[in-house]
Amino acid sequence: DPTVARVAELSTRSAGRALAFISSLVTTVVAVIRNPTHPPPSHIECPNCKYHIDVLSQWPGLPAGVKFDPTGLELLEHLEGKVGRVPSHDLIDDFIPTIEEAEGICYTHPKNLPGTKMDGRNNHFFHKISNAYDVGQRKRRKISNSDHVVCDVHFRWHKTGKSKEILDNNGVIKGWKKILVLNMHSRKDGITSRTKTNWTMHQYHLGVDQDEKHGELVVSKVFYQPKKDEQPVMCHVNEESDPFAGEIDPTTPMTYPPQPRPANSSPSRTEQNQVHVVHMLYTVQTRCRGRGYPPFEKKYC
Repeated sequence: DPTVARVAELSTRSAGRALAFISSLVTTVVAVIRNPTHPPPSHIECPNCKYHIDVLSQWPGLPAGVKFDPTGLELLEHLEGKVGRVPSHDLIDDFIPTIEEAEGICYTHPKNLPGTKMDGRNNHFFHKISNAYDVGQRKRRKISNSDHVVCDVHFRWHKTGKSKEILDNNGVIKGWKKILVLNMHSRKDGITSRTKTNWTMHQYHLGVDQDEKHGELVVSKVFYQPKKDEQPVMCHVNEESDPFAGEIDPTTPMTYPPQPRPANSSPSRTEQNQVHVVHMLYTVQTRCRGRGYPPFEKKYC
């Protein structure tokens, strides 16, 4: 029937436009979260019903603190989708970028990773694991440097504590979590020393084996815990032989919880930006429900 075929064609086009619209909204949300100075759009138009939405004047916003903060199990589910075991969420690459470099997350200092900020917020990355040497199973943990500048300071991720299994909803091991702390190694007058920095990484991999394999894709959460009176030390280093390979892993570092906002203070401009743009997703979905695009899941905010 030509009429049925025409209706099906129009429905498909409508669903495609709506999905593209939602995708652009999520991209805006991610941009605002990663760049506090990036303002939300003042207005937006639905591609289906042409409703004009005045973002700044119509919406009171969501509570401050709405963010992308998946659990360990949810991160493993996203990793399953990334490796093709299950369908992947259409927008996951906007929230968890993939590091393509052969060195994985060790290709640069964490402060140079896309979107990272030294304010306690979490950043997530897909990346591959690689061995440090051609012989043996020791994993690459030393920070590489593309400038090949030699100095007496270098940085290395050190595992702390024991690996922890992550169970699915049926109590079966789905994967493992490792906690790593970035240490600064320095050498002066023939004496070597090691100092903990405030950079921490939670690394997750799939499977029942406690250790990840060379070339395996993992997902990691990287964050910086600020500390008062800190003087960060940065130095570009190259890949050299490692004199610290036999050292014992450090203990788990102390955490520094964020200070609560005073009771009478108002949300920051950055929080307001995030609130307005995220709330836009739900308003658009409510107005255009039934027009052919999938619902936006709240947990991805």
